Amino acid sequence: MSPRFRGRSLTARQPRTPPPARPRGQSWWARLRGRSLRTRLLVFICAALVVVCTAMALTTIFAQRAYLLGNLDQRVSDAASRSQGGVRIGPSGDTDLGFLNEQGQPIGTVAARLGDDGQVLAAKVVSRAGGLETLTAAQRAALSGIEADGSLHTRTVPGLGTYRVTALDGGGEQAVMTGLPMDDVQDMIRGLVVVEAVVAAAGLTVAGCVCAVVIRRQLRPLGRVAATAVEVSRSPLGHGEVTALIRVPERDTDPGSEAGQVGAALNRMIDHVETSLAERQRSEEEMRRSEERMRRFLADASHELRTPLASIAGYAELMNRGTQKIEPTMAWRRVSAESARMTGLVEDLLLLARLDEGRPLQSAEVDLAALVAEAVWDARAAGDSHNWQLALLLDSPALVVGDEARLHQVVANLLANARVHTPVGTTVVASVEATDTHCTIRVRDGGPGIPPSLLPRVFERFTRADASRSRMSAENGGSGLGLAIAAAITTAHDGTIRVESTPGRTEFTIELPSAEVLTPAAGAGGKTAVSPRV
Repeated sequence: MSPRFRGRSLTARQPRTPPPARPRGQSWWARLRGRSLRTRLLVFICAALVVVCTAMALTTIFAQRAYLLGNLDQRVSDAASRSQGGVRIGPSGDTDLGFLNEQGQPIGTVAARLGDDGQVLAAKVVSRAGGLETLTAAQRAALSGIEADGSLHTRTVPGLGTYRVTALDGGGEQAVMTGLPMDDVQDMIRGLVVVEAVVAAAGLTVAGCVCAVVIRRQLRPLGRVAATAVEVSRSPLGHGEVTALIRVPERDTDPGSEAGQVGAALNRMIDHVETSLAERQRSEEEMRRSEERMRRFLADASHELRTPLASIAGYAELMNRGTQKIEPTMAWRRVSAESARMTGLVEDLLLLARLDEGRPLQSAEVDLAALVAEAVWDARAAGDSHNWQLALLLDSPALVVGDEARLHQVVANLLANARVHTPVGTTVVASVEATDTHCTIRVRDGGPGIPPSLLPRVFERFTRADASRSRMSAENGGSGLGLAIAAAITTAHDGTIRVESTPGRTEFTIELPSAEVLTPAAGAGGKTAVSPRV
């Protein structure tokens, strides 16, 4: 597999499947809901603009038409009034309409005399040449049926067009009908419709383009947030191997916008996911380390216990056979020694188990100066081949609250560790210091030192040194639990233990919280330093 594809999900390389076909008869609303937010916003905005533009155009057209029609009606009424006056002063006769020229009627004006039944008796129109033309029977029929009450009517006259006409009673004479063409009004309305349509189309096009650009730019942060969410969803979160997930850019987390709020919330969610993953990884790592330590602990404990058990079983078998190759007293002595060794190992393991469980220790005031002095005397008695020294650097009593026996065991383990892992004649110094807040115990030796590779795990259980700090003999060798017990007891007393080692110098330091001084120290004075050969 190519390195650049390593770690990616296999599903990311599969071809994108086409969306499922929409069923026939699906409503436009359902189809629109399947589109992207950008498309829906653009459709809704364009639809709203179309509705607004249409409403404005229709309102303008109808208002203009009403205005022009009202103006035309006024002109028709005025022309009818003039025609009525012409009838009164004009020559009599059913077909006499000469008053049209006398009154100076505009071109296209239609005038007619009406009978009592509303039939058109005579009708003429002012031609473009300025003369009068007689209307045909069909044209007169289109104008018939209009009552002489002054109301306005719209009639379409064949060959002449649409007219706005009205008829007035002649006051004893024949009624006269007058009409004016509506061509100018209709042409103006049609021109207005064309202008409105062109302007609306251009405006909608420009507005649609602007809205598309604005929507695209405004939705870019949301798109980046969505892309981040998709990228995070493609990460193998279920395997717990993710350490750094992608984040929404800071510019897309502005709380003043909805997209910024979503981006900030997504980043917080990713933080929680990473924290949970990291915690799970730490738990798994700790579990693996604990299992490894447990397996190593069991293996070491089994090995340590198997050695004395094997010795005891061997001597018991020899004694059972009654062989003369070994004296019963010596065999019994060896069995007792191995039993004691096994008992000590079991007691150490039980002590560590109790400390791990957090069982409380005895609590009493302990004088560390006396405790360390006793431990040094015991170490000299156990091995006088070393130069043991005690240094007390005290301004006040070195008093702590704790379990005296366990604290003595800590110091004894450190001194035994120095005796076992240093050559004969090495100087070992145990010192005690006290301040208002802490008491410090230091055990320093001039041995070969601890290898740097061993220092990080020197307080782990069953840790043994290599050749540079090896056990001097099999009999004096420890089980590798002494420093682990010292560290566990120190931690149980709310203290700390550390080690510093270089070739020719190794120093263990224990710091414990001081106890409250109940009585003033006797014989106050400066520091006293005692460094005899104990």
